[in-house]
Amino acid sequence: MFSPSAAAVPATTPPSTALKAVLWDMDGTLVDTEPYWIAAEMTLVAAHGGHWDLAQAHQLVGKALTDSAKVLQGAGVALGVREIIDYLSNSVIAKVHQKVPWRPGARELLAALHAQGVRCALVTMSERNLASEVVAALDAQYFEFLVTGDEVQHGKPHPEPYLGAIARLQQSDPALTAAHCAALEDSVPGVASAVASGVATIAIPHAVPLPADPRYTIWDSLAGKTSGDVAAVVAARAAGTMLPRTVDLGAGL
Repeated sequence: MFSPSAAAVPATTPPSTALKAVLWDMDGTLVDTEPYWIAAEMTLVAAHGGHWDLAQAHQLVGKALTDSAKVLQGAGVALGVREIIDYLSNSVIAKVHQKVPWRPGARELLAALHAQGVRCALVTMSERNLASEVVAALDAQYFEFLVTGDEVQHGKPHPEPYLGAIARLQQSDPALTAAHCAALEDSVPGVASAVASGVATIAIPHAVPLPADPRYTIWDSLAGKTSGDVAAVVAARAAGTMLPRTVDLGAGL
């Protein structure tokens, strides 16, 4: 694990590596919806006479919904992939309508980044119907755009979701590169996706622990974090403190 310190990070970030954008995961990072997903999975599997426990549920955290649906089929759910996704998504949306479980410090950091002119985008494996509900519950339009699981060919841990976000950012800023971006993630597939895209990756483990690894920075929480803290991670990575390495997407991290 690498934790940038005042001694290791330059006081000012060189313009070539200045933080321009932060790419946010949603489930487990912006909002604590993982318990909602897990409850829906358990109800669905039980209704089909199968067994589903917390350990099995944790293996799906951060995965693309199509992949998760296939795993649930293997656990005995006699429905099509689309039917499973719709059931799970609608169950989570219903609970989000009752209460949006924001993660500590997430909205505060989002507002701070926005105030500093740092562009923000949401990169989630949830589909747009759920992601839109969460974004609509924010008190301002912080996210420039959303990249959702139903709009990519390859979900996390593949880098496509993050590479797609970078490409959209470049439409209005051709000089922007992955080196100007940071990703906030909580899961193994999400971190693998972000690291493989080339962005500085900050992991905030929640439902599932993450191993220490020099390819990304681990924070215990977003509470108390500032735009300067995110910029320091981007600068440290650009300086070579966090060395980019190839991620084996098949094996994860």
